[in-house]
Amino acid sequence: MQQERGAQGADPGVAGPGIDPNVPQSARVYDFLLGGKDNFAADRAVGAALIEQVPALPVMVKANRALLARAVRYLVGEAGVRQFLDIGTGIPTANNVHEVAQEIAPETRVLYVDNDPVVLAHARALMTGSADGKTAFILADLREPEGILTNPAVAATLDLNEPVALMLVGILHHLRDDDDPYHIVTTLLKALPSGSYLTVTHPSADFDPAGMNAVAATAEQSGIPYVTRSRAEVERFFAGLELVEPGVVPILGWRPDPDTSTDVNSVFGWAAVGRKP
Repeated sequence: MQQERGAQGADPGVAGPGIDPNVPQSARVYDFLLGGKDNFAADRAVGAALIEQVPALPVMVKANRALLARAVRYLVGEAGVRQFLDIGTGIPTANNVHEVAQEIAPETRVLYVDNDPVVLAHARALMTGSADGKTAFILADLREPEGILTNPAVAATLDLNEPVALMLVGILHHLRDDDDPYHIVTTLLKALPSGSYLTVTHPSADFDPAGMNAVAATAEQSGIPYVTRSRAEVERFFAGLELVEPGVVPILGWRPDPDTSTDVNSVFGWAAVGRKP
């Protein structure tokens, strides 16, 4: 995959204000691993190095993306949620939150948040929702939750008197311990009313310590924070919440599609959904 791109001789990434194509960025590396084209040579180099450490990594990120869709279908179809705050959105691809949610409930509202200007450049693709619902995007950093919550787009898009699903899918591992990720999640949840939900997926070295520690080290060497956390550490994000069955489980084990027969431990990460009482 990465060799074919290099042979093209052209960089499909979108350059613009605030975008340095020579500095790899997590959203663009993730896009590369998903098979997307909105990335630069620096991002592809990091992605290729990560794949060298864990060759199945592209399969794993696609499994993470599939979990996002399953969680959204549960939250809309079974839990009755009609509002989403998706932080760490990433570059638009198939089955974005609003697409999955509004297919079930067209009136669903979705606010996307990311700190990569390339995602902002593609934000129009995120805003083409249903006529009955609403979608919006803000450029902001998860490490500054107060800045997200006070952004005018929050009040314009979401009603914080009604339940909101906070989606932190494949993003918390980019927060180092000194960023105080548990405080960040708590701050966001405090702003949401009873009946709101938290969805988290998080890579972990529990499944393959050598491989995932090598992935983390490679990412860190490239300037991208990457912290693998244990099952117990992921559970801490749900302190005070009611875990939805089946609890904190491997990503492939969270409410899998009926025809899924893959070993749940073949994707190295934990997933869970919790409800705020």
